[in-house]
Amino acid sequence: MNKSWNESVRLSLKSSNECNEYFGGNTFKDFHFPVKIPLEFAERIDKSDPLDPLMLQTLPREVKASEGFFDSPVSDEEHSPVKGLIHKYPSRVLLIASSVCAIHCQYCFRQNFDYESHDILKNWSAIEDYLFNKKEVSEVVLSGGDPLTLSDKKISKILNKIEDVGHIKTVRFHTRTAVVIPSRITQELIDMLNKTRLKVVFVFHINHANEISGEFMKNVEGLKAHTLLNQSVFLRDVNDSAQILSELSNKLFESSILPYYIHLLDKVTGAERFLVTDKKAKEIYKKIQTLLPGYLVPRMVRDEGGDSKRLVR
Repeated sequence: MNKSWNESVRLSLKSSNECNEYFGGNTFKDFHFPVKIPLEFAERIDKSDPLDPLMLQTLPREVKASEGFFDSPVSDEEHSPVKGLIHKYPSRVLLIASSVCAIHCQYCFRQNFDYESHDILKNWSAIEDYLFNKKEVSEVVLSGGDPLTLSDKKISKILNKIEDVGHIKTVRFHTRTAVVIPSRITQELIDMLNKTRLKVVFVFHINHANEISGEFMKNVEGLKAHTLLNQSVFLRDVNDSAQILSELSNKLFESSILPYYIHLLDKVTGAERFLVTDKKAKEIYKKIQTLLPGYLVPRMVRDEGGDSKRLVR
């Protein structure tokens, strides 16, 4: 597709009816977390395969209460001293830069988050005061939602505000938009990031090698001046295989992206079907370590909702 990223956003499939018509079936139904699939991503789904790993990530299922699953599994709200800002780790803070995602992943741990009250531009005065007073903070993580759903103009405005805080040295983007809509990596964005005084880190969210298109590999070339990492989530029937995850690591490395984390599932209500047990995850991880060089093996972690991620061994 030769379209601007804004057009790609507008052309997303946004209802079960649209998805069923596009994929030719009646698999999609509307439940608690609405469906949203950019056409660029939908085109990489094998319509003939009901177990296509990209399809499974976007397919809604009815939510049923299950023990051990919660609406807010990582307790972000408990670590938000200022609306729009989450501070779990001493040296870095996370900003809810956007309430929007380009795609609705049905295992998303923030699908119930109160985005309306956490708008960072509305709360910027308080956020700025907090940042200026926290001299130990050297890194700002832009998350959401997804920061790349914002326009380049808005991203520039946020970067300028962060640059004003002298002790902030690094800005990190957590994004899935860049892979599901590769045209979002615009020349304007590249030029902006090349000019900032801040060290720039990208953490992409890619779970399967089939998500990586030729367009993404071409466009990400423009970001190679920066640190490029990836984080995945262990997802049953999607990537719960040492071979699949090894293929992903190798495909990432072709684009100079290093595997960073593989998360055990955050137990958000409605994502039960994606759960990979600790026992199976550890077995897969041991096999990955035999298939890949150490620098292509992501760290396996679990977010327990406290003040740190825990490595799982």
